[in-house]
Amino acid sequence: MMRVSSPEVPAAGAGSVPAAGAGSVPAAGPVPLLLLAPATGGGHRSAAAAVAEAVRQGYPGRFIPVVCDPLAGPGAARPLRWIARGYGPLIRYAPWLWGLLYRATDSRPAARLLHLAVTALAGRLVTEAVAGWDPAAIVSFHPLTGHAAVRARDAAAPGAPVVTVVTDLGPPHATWTWPRADRTVPAAAAGVPVGPRSAAAPPDPAERAALRGRLGHPGARFLVVAAGGAEGAGRLARRAAAIARRLPDVDVAVICGRNRRLRRRLDKLAARRGGRLSVHGFVTDMAAWLRAADVVVTKAGPGTIAEAACCGAAMLLTCRLPGQERGNPGQVTAAGAGMYLPRTGRLVAGVARLRDDAAALAAMRAASARLARPDAAAGIAAVVAGLAGARCAGKPRRARRPLALPGGQHG
Repeated sequence: MMRVSSPEVPAAGAGSVPAAGAGSVPAAGPVPLLLLAPATGGGHRSAAAAVAEAVRQGYPGRFIPVVCDPLAGPGAARPLRWIARGYGPLIRYAPWLWGLLYRATDSRPAARLLHLAVTALAGRLVTEAVAGWDPAAIVSFHPLTGHAAVRARDAAAPGAPVVTVVTDLGPPHATWTWPRADRTVPAAAAGVPVGPRSAAAPPDPAERAALRGRLGHPGARFLVVAAGGAEGAGRLARRAAAIARRLPDVDVAVICGRNRRLRRRLDKLAARRGGRLSVHGFVTDMAAWLRAADVVVTKAGPGTIAEAACCGAAMLLTCRLPGQERGNPGQVTAAGAGMYLPRTGRLVAGVARLRDDAAALAAMRAASARLARPDAAAGIAAVVAGLAGARCAGKPRRARRPLALPGGQHG
């Protein structure tokens, strides 16, 4: 049975982050927290970055978050890098195959086999990271790094708690909950963590106008931001082209992520649209785009939904990945925060309706803001810091040798 930490996770709108015990962290310096966040898609890495920032803000000088990618980083095993790099093309061109794989592995026996295989390839890197940093806690943000975290903890840092942060909104896949971590934090209880720029209060019209000017759409009457996650999935070219062609008074900004083919295709179209259509790759200021938008057109990824809700953006969802995103459109539409419009013609009609109906747009924005969980990262940071502080109490810290982690960063 999954252990859920919802009582310890502050609800949305909660106050300050609880302290982890002022006397529990040694005065010799900040104590490491190891965050395992592979770059398959963008949501796992973004969630880890948000929690790391919440740790730095909520516990200054007490902990140092160290982010490690044992699956796709430069030190990872070649088969794992191939699998990680294949994720994007798979969800873009064969989402049905992804759905088959998702369902076929959603059982304890299958999850166990997957974890054992991944640990055989990535376990050494995780164990080296744990041995080198001696973290006070290990946090897994990916369904396939949980077993490696437990094995590394048992081998190199006995007693360090292992926390799993589930970033999917619906019922978790079996790989999230096998093996059992010391604490599992599901998104259904805590929310999907977002960074501080997304977690700020929704923008007013003046801020929205200022952001549009900075982002290259000054004076836009109505701005649609189209995104498909880090992989640029969801047939963005067809949908963005239809909006730009049929609604000549609407500006469209497309965030292509790592999808270079999509960007090249849209760059040719943008050259003929006189500035109304702008095309961008992987952006580091997604919150600015979401806050500038009137409407966000996106696939039903949990990270984008969480960020858009925190920014008070109306959402028009165009597709969903089979499996983990299956129930996401229903959550958004039931809350009144958006519409599910998988057909391009209906999508264009939906944009036109919100462009012409200010009251409907305002109601959808307000519903989106009510759906938001801006304190998710701070709540998860509180759980991790509490467990780490308990382990540090009375435990002498051994000398650490900083490591060059595979695809990692710290600070």
